[in-house]
Amino acid sequence: MSEHPSFLGLMQAATRLTRAGNLGGATRTIQQALRGLSSVPETPAEGDVIEVQAHEVVDPGRAGSIRLGSAPPLPPSAGARAQAVHGAPRSGPQDVFIAGEHSAAGLSRDYKLYVPPAAAGGARPLVVMLHGCTQDPDDFAAGTGMNALAREQGFFVLYPAQSPRANPQRCWNWFKSNHQRRGRGEPALLASMTQEIVARHGIDARRVYVAGLSAGGAMAALLGEAYPDVFAAIGVHSGLPRGSAKDASSALQAMGRGASASAPDATLPTIVFHGDQDRTVHPRNGEQIAAGHAAVVPGAAEPVPGATGRASTRRVYRDAAGHVLAEHWVVHGGGHAWSGGRSDGSYTDPAGPDAAREMLRFFLEHPRAGQG
Repeated sequence: MSEHPSFLGLMQAATRLTRAGNLGGATRTIQQALRGLSSVPETPAEGDVIEVQAHEVVDPGRAGSIRLGSAPPLPPSAGARAQAVHGAPRSGPQDVFIAGEHSAAGLSRDYKLYVPPAAAGGARPLVVMLHGCTQDPDDFAAGTGMNALAREQGFFVLYPAQSPRANPQRCWNWFKSNHQRRGRGEPALLASMTQEIVARHGIDARRVYVAGLSAGGAMAALLGEAYPDVFAAIGVHSGLPRGSAKDASSALQAMGRGASASAPDATLPTIVFHGDQDRTVHPRNGEQIAAGHAAVVPGAAEPVPGATGRASTRRVYRDAAGHVLAEHWVVHGGGHAWSGGRSDGSYTDPAGPDAAREMLRFFLEHPRAGQG
């Protein structure tokens, strides 16, 4: 999980205790780190009013309500009333970074949305980016450099924000049973938010992707598999496979050793990045995510050429027909940080290969089938 130094230190200590077999000490340490995480209330029943002053409970197949913040999403000329994307003002069509709030499934979350400059060429792709613990959309956007890449290649980026009222460390609740299924909890909210953004901005529904770091990566894996009708492919950085935990205790064990049971068969194309020196989330989790596809044929682990920075190895998984279903990148010497990120964001490793660019390349190679 991506977090401030004191939290990270406690989580690393808990991981060491777990690997040494001292589960009691590890549990006490994780409880200290998460400051009462296990006491955070479960998802409210329909009709309960929790976290927000007003909300709309919706059918899982329908979009929820949305309230824009600093500026309307369209047209790009409204950029003067919106928060500008990092960089000096430019003449002509501008990109903007706007704030909003979305409510669905009895929950409400803020978000930031990067809108690229207007240009011809039809509907654009969307990448949903789920931050790690203690991060927020601005921090995650700055650290990953995804907005600059989106400006360069012309796609939208949605950054949902976890609420500290839902999790004291702003972790997505991937390890709670009521946030692990379609139509419930945070997956339902995030899928609804995504569908609303797609509809409002005329985004290409065949090219909608989700990626995340650590707790965000674990939620991305869960979210993509719960909603294959919404997302086309998944990116997981330093995360965990879905089904690897059902509560805080089993989450700690999975973080320290890898998932104890095999993850359910994956259905969406998946790209994984993980540092082999990650002391917060065991690198075995990355292997388990990549190998989670049924009937995959793993290729040999091959070094990725690079003139500078950390060395990395990539393994490509294909089905029997030769179609690529997964890529697993191991960043040698990399820790619990976004590979190739920028130093102006937290928990980044600028020396590593560019995870954002490689994820985007993988995503665009895998549009969702079944729509015109």
